[in-house]
Amino acid sequence: MRHLVTRLSALWVTLALSGPAFAQQPPPASPDQAAAADDAPSPWLLVPVFSSSPKLGTAGGALTAYLRVFDAGSRVSLFGVTYQYSSTHSQIACAFARTSFGADHHRIVAIAAFGHIENDYEDYLGTGQPLKTEDDLKALAARYLFRAKGNWFIGAQGNAANYQVLGATAEDDLVLETLGVRGFNSAAVGAVLMHDSRDNEDMPTTGWFLNINNLAYREAFGGSSSFDAYRVDVRAFWKHGGGHVLAVRQYNWLTSDAPTAAEATVILRGYKLGEYLSPYMSSLEVEERVSFNARWGATLFAGAAQLYGEAPVPLDRSTYPTIGAGLHFVIKPAQRMIVNLEYARGTGDNRGVYLKLGHAW
Repeated sequence: MRHLVTRLSALWVTLALSGPAFAQQPPPASPDQAAAADDAPSPWLLVPVFSSSPKLGTAGGALTAYLRVFDAGSRVSLFGVTYQYSSTHSQIACAFARTSFGADHHRIVAIAAFGHIENDYEDYLGTGQPLKTEDDLKALAARYLFRAKGNWFIGAQGNAANYQVLGATAEDDLVLETLGVRGFNSAAVGAVLMHDSRDNEDMPTTGWFLNINNLAYREAFGGSSSFDAYRVDVRAFWKHGGGHVLAVRQYNWLTSDAPTAAEATVILRGYKLGEYLSPYMSSLEVEERVSFNARWGATLFAGAAQLYGEAPVPLDRSTYPTIGAGLHFVIKPAQRMIVNLEYARGTGDNRGVYLKLGHAW
């Protein structure tokens, strides 16, 4: 479903690099320079991706990307592809680009996703009803940002998706019909206002981040329905003690007149995207990132999400807490790149194990 695009977008954004660039070097002029060039970091990135939970099953795959710096003052740009296959026989592939140029005054992010997703819900929408669906997905999304002043950016974004939701059995089709869940075509454009003073995107220790954006989905653009979505994402980071970091995130997802499959969902580790839906969602997370030494560290986190508004199906609860911990290793100190293994536990049978590059946010 469309929520898997959100999940994949978050995955590859966390892999973005900051700090010293992997710029192309001129031909070495001496044997010593040639030897130094042989030791230079490769502009290619290849990493495994993995997640496991009772509802999602086990998913694994890989991401490969090419890194390039276009000019002095710009961030590292990435161009790559990723593929995942799960124990539920789902598979999804993405091609993506994240660019920075013009001394980081211009940023473009784009992603194209294609896949076949087989979902197995034990308690769909909190109804107590098990449900199996098969979703075919095609989606495109892009965002352009311009540095207006200081750490403030303004820009525009758009996306288009075409996916079909089918029940795995006739009984599942009946449940989908009863709940009003249908696949649909969607196309949207919107505006973005962003502030980013973090000292590093993947392993921040200071600064704050704000992203306010909207998407106006319209039939006039080729979509099957017209509705609106608004998101406000605020994050702050404080360094303290011997390199420890206290991080806080407050996130809001608000929809208006959205079809069931496009309503807001719980955005927390330990929960499956799209299982609990409502017109509005707000969440708060607090995370302590402990530094043991220059290479090893741990995370301790807790948070909760609140679903509100008239849900498509009455939910047995509106608050969804999470708690968890993780261990990370700094694999490239100069670039502040980490490998992060985390376990998160939510309500009931909601839990997950995640191995990835970078922090969750």
